Amino acid sequence: MSSSSAGDPVRDWAESGIASLTGRVDGPPLIPPGRAATTARELTARIASATAGSVQLDGAHLLSERAAFTGARRAGATSVGGACRLLPTADGWAAVSCARPGDPLLLGALVGADVADDPWPAVTAWVAGHTGAELADRAELLGIAAGPVTPPTGTPPVPLEPRQVDGLLVVDFSALWAGPLCAHVLGLAGARVVKVETPDRPDGARRGNYEFYRLLHGGHESVVLDPSDDRQRRELAALVDAADIVVEASRPRALAGFGLDAETVVARGGTWVSITAHGRGSMRVGFGDDVAASAGLLAHDAHGPVFVGDALADPLTGLTAATLALSAPADGSGVLWDVSMSAVVAATLNASHSPAPQAYRRGGRWWVDTGPAPVEIVPPRPREPHGEAARSGRDTAQLLGELGIRR
Repeated sequence: MSSSSAGDPVRDWAESGIASLTGRVDGPPLIPPGRAATTARELTARIASATAGSVQLDGAHLLSERAAFTGARRAGATSVGGACRLLPTADGWAAVSCARPGDPLLLGALVGADVADDPWPAVTAWVAGHTGAELADRAELLGIAAGPVTPPTGTPPVPLEPRQVDGLLVVDFSALWAGPLCAHVLGLAGARVVKVETPDRPDGARRGNYEFYRLLHGGHESVVLDPSDDRQRRELAALVDAADIVVEASRPRALAGFGLDAETVVARGGTWVSITAHGRGSMRVGFGDDVAASAGLLAHDAHGPVFVGDALADPLTGLTAATLALSAPADGSGVLWDVSMSAVVAATLNASHSPAPQAYRRGGRWWVDTGPAPVEIVPPRPREPHGEAARSGRDTAQLLGELGIRR
């Protein structure tokens, strides 16, 4: 997404907290390429406009706020969260994630070896002997979040007419960061947000930093339904039928397996926000770090590429999705927003860009020269969470009864 707003990408990066998270452990912070922090500020300006000023956020700061809660720091070619690494391939670089409990087994299948508790030595050696395309093919087949670093391609959708969401029912199937951030913004705008989980797949973010989880989910309701049970499967379908907006971050076949269909919701005038790593037509999986890196968002120093910020594709996509959900076709018809995380990131990049200015120390702090005066490179800053995050399934019976779904 783009805007006529000029912005100053260097200043926006420095003020976002992202630059402080970018670089080597023992080196200076680095100014990333592109204008993702500027784009994030443009997105929150649109959100403020769409909500008549009731939702005031600084999108640049939102990009780094998870690290503000966790205290994570820049780690060079290892992601801030520690689960993703940049590895040299036979023809370039690739990002490989090991974030889920089952990922070591999948990575063992990738390299054809027993990787035991530490998959990285074997994975590093295997990746170095194969091309990025070979890695991408194998990763897609095995369901591994990994891919080669490629030039920027694609553009995200463009929003249409702003609309009010106050009082609308948002059913949120998403997890982790991007989708929940979208739902969080809609909740701030006055929507009623219902988080839906299944008994065997609760949101993995519940196991992370509680205050960050509370920031995104405070004040939302929680429903747990088991689609393998016939009655609960019907209740799940009825809940989706009652929704004005559905937010999800699964590959299309996952919810289709529950009997849920985006096209049906759109046909009756609803909004379906679909967040995927690489678009609904792709079977590739991905997380914020590997997706951002594979889309081309990397900083470089004399030793090679390093990650930019903390899973930056997630918050940037969440803000994009929220902006889209706060928009609607002028004729009031339903809409399916196909939000590709990789396309969102790629749209903030330019194949040719000027070298970034170098950070320098002054008075015990890091600064960078841009515009008429130096700008301090600040650390991530948290927002204050409001409301409690509901325990999983707390509101199931009450909500379904209120909606007339369960009697």
